[in-house]
Amino acid sequence: MLADTVFSFTRTMICGLCGSGITADEKFKNQKNGNTHRYVYYKCTRTRDPHCDCGFINESDLVSQLTLLLDDIDIKVVPMRDKITAEVRRYKQFQQMLLGNETKIAVKDIDIRNYCKFILHEGGLEEKRDFLRCLKSAVVLVKKRVLLR
Repeated sequence: MLADTVFSFTRTMICGLCGSGITADEKFKNQKNGNTHRYVYYKCTRTRDPHCDCGFINESDLVSQLTLLLDDIDIKVVPMRDKITAEVRRYKQFQQMLLGNETKIAVKDIDIRNYCKFILHEGGLEEKRDFLRCLKSAVVLVKKRVLLR
């Protein structure tokens, strides 16, 4: 792992077993055909318990689990609605600049949960972190499972 590499979900989760922070590591796998695949794994830092048995989770599995949890969690609606409003405004300006026409998208028509799922899958580093800050529950990692407390 490079010292200056920043991962989307570090500093946003804690270990559900010992309360330590969660860190990330990246691995690269070279295929015979010349392709290289990058994998990111999240795990307990073990700062509070050097023998913690939390395990690790692949970033794609973490995102999948968070996406499934979205239907059952409480989201602080106001910050997410502000983000959606800004995105819709930006999109309308971009489309008007490109095509010269007005878009008929209203913020009230956008499902906040679907927007959150989009952020988890396609968002940037800060967008993902901001989303996790908008949850009313703490995100914890316990034996390869993402839970909310």
